[in-house]
Amino acid sequence: MDPRLWHKVAALSGVAALGLGTYGAHGFKPKDPTYTKVWQTASLYHLVHTAAILAAPITKHPNIFGGLLTTGIIAFSGTCYAVALLEDRKYSTLAPFGGFAFIAAWASLLF
Repeated sequence: MDPRLWHKVAALSGVAALGLGTYGAHGFKPKDPTYTKVWQTASLYHLVHTAAILAAPITKHPNIFGGLLTTGIIAFSGTCYAVALLEDRKYSTLAPFGGFAFIAAWASLLF
């Protein structure tokens, strides 16, 4: 697989992160305002890890690093977005797996 593919993944994820972040800042009006913080957390982790995906091509194992970050974004941020949007924490079951994927991605740089 061409390591530069991760730049395209980062581009798509960046578009989604900015769009969802903008919606969270200007259009998201939950009944329970505590879900605004959940949305903000999802947006922050989404954007930060999207930026990190840009470095995937220069790592020793770009597909492992990029794949774990992408998995983390989907599982952690995606779950948080769903929890906030639906205002129901029962949808949070995948978030810990996403957090673990983020940790594993960063740890993979050690090897």
